[in-house]
Amino acid sequence: MANPRVIEGGRSAKGMRIAIVAARFNHFVVDKLLAGAVETLNAAGISSQDLDIVRVPGAFEIPLAAKQLANRKSYDAVITLGAVIRGGTPHFDYVCSECARGVTEVALETGVPVLFGVLTCDDMEQAMDRAGGKHGNKGADAALAAMEMADLLRKLEG
Repeated sequence: MANPRVIEGGRSAKGMRIAIVAARFNHFVVDKLLAGAVETLNAAGISSQDLDIVRVPGAFEIPLAAKQLANRKSYDAVITLGAVIRGGTPHFDYVCSECARGVTEVALETGVPVLFGVLTCDDMEQAMDRAGGKHGNKGADAALAAMEMADLLRKLEG
């Protein structure tokens, strides 16, 4: 039996145009995610004129901004960054589920990779651990996935 052909994306940002939608709410966490994403994209060769950062009030507003960007068809990928930290009310559950659902819908409706780099944590310690702490930087992880998915879709289309 012959070996199957494997198609996967690479991790170079050269020649890509990427947008990042970052929430301002919980900015002390989100700013670390944003720094990780930008650092990763810079190291992968993105040019400054090909990287746009859009700030929104909070995680609930992320899907709408992501949809506007993806609909332009001028970005190879959109990265979403935010931090929702559980409180004492069900508000956490609604914001998390609607943000995740909205981001998924944008990707599926537009065909543009929209990466979910929104932390959904029980407490501030978990959030900081994922924003450059002992569990790495999920903003950097989202940037890596954005490059890989954008490149993969180029290969699948071509």
